Amino acid sequence: MYIYVYIKGGAYMKTITFTDFRKKASGFITEVEHGETIVLLRRGKPIAEVVPFTDRLKRTPSWKRSGINLQIQGSDLSSAILKERESEL
Repeated sequence: MYIYVYIKGGAYMKTITFTDFRKKASGFITEVEHGETIVLLRRGKPIAEVVPFTDRLKRTPSWKRSGINLQIQGSDLSSAILKERESEL
C-alpha cells in the first residue's frame, strides 16, 4: 500500500511502508529510475527518502553548506556570560 502526499509547490511524493518496499523493491526501484521520489515509513514515521541518482561530481552534504549568518549589535553571548561570571566573584 502506498499513499501520495502533497508537497509545497504542487508536487506529490509517494510514501510506502518499509515492509511493502522490501516485498516489492524491484518495482519501486524502477519507479525511482523513472524520476519518482519515494519516502519509506516505519511505524508511520519517515525513515528514508529514495531519490533518483544524479551525475553531479560532488554534492555537498547539507551540514557542510553555509547557513544563515545571524548578526546582532552589541556584545556576543560568550562575552556577556564571562562578564556576568566575573561580576559574581
